[in-house]
Amino acid sequence: MNTIIPSSLINIPPELSVAAKTPRGERAAREFEASLIGSLLEGLEKTFAEVPGAPGIAGSDDYNYLGTRALASGIASQGGFGIAALISRSLTPHEGKH
Repeated sequence: MNTIIPSSLINIPPELSVAAKTPRGERAAREFEASLIGSLLEGLEKTFAEVPGAPGIAGSDDYNYLGTRALASGIASQGGFGIAALISRSLTPHEGKH
């Protein structure tokens, strides 16, 4: 099933994008939490994804990695474990001061 995206949605002005409205520290904190969650999920995926003794599928590691990273980013964008919020709160008073 292919989804057709109207061309009017492809060229979103930068000032309307979510990234433009998100402070740099908050975005970095969310990316950091996604990285931590991704590391956790990678270990779990490698432990439980394959049946012992069964032959592996060529290229499955690449797809598993991409899927794990996408899942980690999705979890972090929805609040994750609260690590990004904790970091953001501690960075907010210092943001903009160099």
